[in-house]
Amino acid sequence: MSDAKIPSEKTLGEKPMSEKALSARIDALETRLTFQDATIEILNGTITEQWLKIDALTRQVAHLSERMQEAETQAPGATDETPPHY
Repeated sequence: MSDAKIPSEKTLGEKPMSEKALSARIDALETRLTFQDATIEILNGTITEQWLKIDALTRQVAHLSERMQEAETQAPGATDETPPHY
């Protein structure tokens, strides 16, 4: 984040901020806003990539699960048979 200091608001009874101080505060806020906008865009891109990957992996797991079920139903012999050596 930016190290720019934002002057705090003046308390009651003090004179109003000078034009220079107000301009410096606005510049600092604009800098911070620009940085935050860029960060939000980067995070949005990262989240979008992650959801695409999650979606692809979810489809892959579903496909593999279907293949496994098919293989189990097509396997020769019952799975609960007693082995021949008993």
